[in-house]
Amino acid sequence: MQSSQSLSRAQARRIALAAQGFADPRHAVPTMRTFQRTLARTGVLQVDSVNVLQRAHFMPLYSRMGPYDVDLLKRAAEGRPRRVVEYWAHVQAFMPVELWPVMRFRMAHYAEREFKWWPGIDPMLRERVLKEVEARGPVTARDLDDGEVRDKGGWGWNWSAARKALDLLYMTGQLAIAGRNSQFEVRYDLPERVLPAEVLASRHLDEDEAVRELIRRAARSHGVASAHCLGDYYRIKVGPARAAAEELVAAGELERVSVEGWRRPAYLHREARLPRRIGARALLSPFDPVVWERDRTEALFEFFYRIEIYTPAAQRVHGYYVLPFLLGDRIVGRVDLKADRPTRTLLVQGSFAEPSAPVETAAELASELRRLAGWLGLDDVVVAPHGDLAGALAAELATAS
Repeated sequence: MQSSQSLSRAQARRIALAAQGFADPRHAVPTMRTFQRTLARTGVLQVDSVNVLQRAHFMPLYSRMGPYDVDLLKRAAEGRPRRVVEYWAHVQAFMPVELWPVMRFRMAHYAEREFKWWPGIDPMLRERVLKEVEARGPVTARDLDDGEVRDKGGWGWNWSAARKALDLLYMTGQLAIAGRNSQFEVRYDLPERVLPAEVLASRHLDEDEAVRELIRRAARSHGVASAHCLGDYYRIKVGPARAAAEELVAAGELERVSVEGWRRPAYLHREARLPRRIGARALLSPFDPVVWERDRTEALFEFFYRIEIYTPAAQRVHGYYVLPFLLGDRIVGRVDLKADRPTRTLLVQGSFAEPSAPVETAAELASELRRLAGWLGLDDVVVAPHGDLAGALAAELATAS
């Protein structure tokens, strides 16, 4: 596979960050239009239950839009017209409602593999659960819990039979997620009561068409990417991802390129922008699309990153919930953050500079932490003496207070 042009690592970084929305102008007060523009850049918003700082799906919006009213996402997910819906897109994620028909091939795959992923579910129970949802409207698993004892030992839950049935019905497209309650529990309902009628009436794509559309969207969100990265965005295997990318090359939508330091050939989207500079200053969630694929993060930013949530505390290098700090077009540091809501304090439990971090890193990070604290409704930022950036960061925050 021959490449028609070569990109430096710095050019690839700027292309990737522009594709993700970091070259877009900030709005003083982000609106639903700002939200839609940002979602068009990221494509999806990964959902995760960890809430040590802020739920994962809120953070990429903040990183790109700045302080915004989180009710924007609730309105998009539960209002009329409904703009986003949850499904297994990258992993569990909010995605634009128009992607529901594209995901039907995935729903069919789960249906074919029902007995592998959801063994032992009584078909009669599944039908009974479906009828219960139809009669009652949006329900949580707790609403339908059949009273089975759940074992909390080891990793995770021994889900009730009703919960497993709901999960199967959702993954196969017979139910959709209408929203979540205040405990972050999923509320399930019939797709026709969740999704716009025109979405449900959309033409069924065959698997090749669907994969091609997902790779097209991944390429738009990445700007420049290898076939592996394109496939990872929507969890497509690399073989079909590469085949779809080559079809898009033939159609003139993608161009083969090489990138400095990349082992794999890459594809450049025809609409990708190459700004002269990126003026970003943002903390990136561990679940941000910019750092999802850790090998890509290292190839683009020369930044080695691993989330340590599941690492025993004594073995953690940087901390429990560590966010990379993006300044300009480089990741220049990382901070372990926790929102201590009872004391209204943003705790910086560890702060670390990258070897190439510029002298202004501590000052810029201090400004960003104050802004983040304000968005979260916290009154103070406290820096623990852990990490090579801690002293300078604490000094900057003390000077500004």
